[in-house]
Order: sequence, then C-alpha cells, then structure tokens
Amino acid sequence: LLVVLNDNEYSISPNVGAVSHWLSHHLSGPTFNMLRRRIKAVLAAHPRLGERTLHWMRRAVESAKVMFTPGILFEGLGFQYVGPVDGHDLSALLAILQNVRELDGPVLVHVRTRKGRGLPCAEAEPSRFHGVGPFDPRTGELLAAAGPAPSYTEIFSRALVEQARHDKRIVAVTAAMPDGTGMAAFARQFPDRFYDVGIAEEHAVTFAAGLASQGLRPVVAIYSTFLQRAYDQLVHDVCLQRLPVTFALDRAGIVGEDGPTHHGLFDLSYLASIPHLTVMAPADEAELVDMLHTALRLEGPAALRYPRGAALGVEPRRRPRRLEVGRGRLVHHPVDQPRLAIVTIGTMLRPALQAAEVLERRGLPVLVADARFRKPLDERLLLRLADGCGRLLTVEENTLEGGFGQAVAACLQRAGRSGVALRMLGVEDCFVEHGRPGQLRARLGLDAGGIVKAALELAGGRRAARGA
Repeated sequence: LLVVLNDNEYSISPNVGAVSHWLSHHLSGPTFNMLRRRIKAVLAAHPRLGERTLHWMRRAVESAKVMFTPGILFEGLGFQYVGPVDGHDLSALLAILQNVRELDGPVLVHVRTRKGRGLPCAEAEPSRFHGVGPFDPRTGELLAAAGPAPSYTEIFSRALVEQARHDKRIVAVTAAMPDGTGMAAFARQFPDRFYDVGIAEEHAVTFAAGLASQGLRPVVAIYSTFLQRAYDQLVHDVCLQRLPVTFALDRAGIVGEDGPTHHGLFDLSYLASIPHLTVMAPADEAELVDMLHTALRLEGPAALRYPRGAALGVEPRRRPRRLEVGRGRLVHHPVDQPRLAIVTIGTMLRPALQAAEVLERRGLPVLVADARFRKPLDERLLLRLADGCGRLLTVEENTLEGGFGQAVAACLQRAGRSGVALRMLGVEDCFVEHGRPGQLRARLGLDAGGIVKAALELAGGRRAARGA
C-alpha cells in the first residue's frame, strides 16, 4: 500500500480535534528546541562530565528529536515514512515514488506543496480559490456575475440564526464545512452553541443525536453527498430513537463543475427508506424558511434538501409559518379542463411552470402541483390529480431508483389506480459527470424543454415508466 500525503498546510476551515492539535503543536518544534537548548546549556556548564554521560545525553536528545518529527505518528500506525519531499520538484518526486514501489509493506510519502503555487492571487487567498469559476488570472477577479438573489445557503443561514434567537435549545453542528454550509454566521452569533466536529460526518450525526437526547434541538448542516457516509448513524442513532435532529442538506441535486462525487442525487431515495424521518424539499427560498421553521417544531427527525446557487427571488414571509406535514399544494390550474398533471418536488417547480406555459400555448392544458414532502407523501392530492386528469408526470432532481416518482407509482398501485398513465422524469441509473448545471439539466431532460417533451409524449398516449 502506497499513501501519498499532500501536505499543503491548507484546510477549507480551521482544523479541529486532538490529532490536528498534536501535529500543529509538536511539529512546529518549540518544545523540542527548548529541550535541546537546555541540554546544551547543561553540557556547557559542566565540561567535566564523563564521556558516558555525554553519550547518553546525546542519545536522549536524538530520542526527543524522533518524538517530534512528522514520521513518528505514521510509523506508529505501521507505515514506513518517507519525507518530507518537495512536491513541486517533479523529477525528484517521481524518482522517490519509483523507489518506494520496491519497498515491502505500507509506505507513506509525505509531500510538501503550496496551494495555488504559481498564481499570486491564489497563493494569497487559497480559500477563495479552492472551488472557483472563471476568473481573471491577472487580477484574481471572479468573472461569474452575481445572481440577482442570495443563495439558498445564505437564506438558510439567516433563517437558522433567526430561529436560534427565539429558541435557546437550537444548536448547530457541521463537519468541517462552516463556510460552505452557511454555519459560520451562526458560529459568530452563538459561539457556545456551535460545534464543528471536523471531517467526520458519522460523528456529526451521532453527536447531534446525543445533544437531542438531552433536550436540545440540533441542526446538522451538511452537503447531501456527504451525508451518505453517515447512513448507519442516521438509522440507528437518530431515527430509531426518534430524536428531534434536523438535517439541512445543502448542494442537493445537480451541483455542477465539482462532478459526480458532489452531486446530491440520492438523498430523496436513501432518506425516505428510513422510518420516522420526515423528508422535505422546498421549491424556493420562501418554502425553505417555512420548512426549517416546521422541522424545528417536530417531535422527531426531519431533513430538508436544497440546491447550490442563487435562489429564485421569492421573498420569505416576515414570520415563517408551520407547514402541515405531508401536504402538497396545487400551484397552477389552467382555464380549460386539464389533460395532464405535472407533480414536482423541490426546485423542479420553476421549470415545470415554464413548461406549463409552453404546453398551454400548444393546446395542452396542464395542472402543476408542488409535492413539498417526499415523506410522508400527500396521497390525497396525488389521487385527486390522478382521478381528475388520468395522466401524471413526476419531475425530480434525484435518481429515479427509489425516488419520488417511484413512490407516486407505489401510491397509485396501492389505491388501485392501474389505469392512470404515469411518466417519471429524473436521473437515470447512472453517475452524472461534471458540467454546468443548466447544461446537465438539459441533457437529463430536467429543464422546461425536457418537461414539455415528456408531457407531449405522455398526452399523446405513449406511456412510459422511465425518463425522457
């Protein structure tokens, strides 16, 4: 086993934890240097000490030095330690990597690099250039235009701080992502109620469960894709105990250039499989605020998922309202008798409304409904739409496997509505590559054009159980 440690002395957020403290404290060397100076002073003050004494004192110095070198931690874990190596000297690095291939057993190569090396603006502000879009390399100025509305993350951050002002039981937990999840504002306002557990999502969930068991109302803000790491803790430590932990899943759905590791395309499926967990997906920022307000007043666990990027510009209410759990809403009703109902969950509502305008101009009147809840489903609304239209088109920014559409299909089957034509739009059984979110949605049929195409095919009698 060969492990390459890229040590660029950088982390997105301040490091936490005992190991980090040990490394930063001891590897900086002040303790060892002080010990060495004192031993030298003793030797200088007693020149007549015997050679044997001098020998053992020098051995003590060398032993102390070993204790404070980087390799001691890794060698204690069973690795052969090699380094540190200059990671920017490619020829030397390649030679070392070639040599260590011949060693037996696990080897760790400690490589020192500088984040952003060669680009002054990136070296000066590594956090700003960690995940960045187009920019001017001469000035470092970001070229992407700011959105007309604040991001969903910012909306969540403000709403959480406001909720915490009125309820001292609310505490915030994150796994080394206070900035990315919007928790930094909470930490500034309520430092004694904020916990960063480091890159340990499993611990974040179990830690939140412990807080909830003692009467607190923890909110765990985490990227959708990273919560997958803590599925076991979700099941056993939170949901089995019915503890009131709120999970705020940022970066749900298509994320964009970060690629397949960061798309949040499975949460509606894996979360809905867990008993006692309420799963919500806001269509806009106003619903996000209302859903956070609702989740913090439930007796059990809840999760709400929202995307990356700018929100839609829908002004949240001055006083958020508590939503009725498991109840969707009818958003658009055409003048003429609808021939089809489009049922969306989450931010797919906006493109569905755009598609409805196009469809009605083409002579196909449609209903549009916002499900709001993945679990529990609003079965009463779904059956009413099925009976009234006879055709349902579900749209979700999530995998089709175990997703919202399949839950609707199961609802229809249980109710004996086998004659209802159903089409499901979502992500097929695949990993989505990186790309611009708009382009990816268009490719997946999850934009207005894709919804129009699927609706026309469904209304024309082509019944399908999968995506476009």
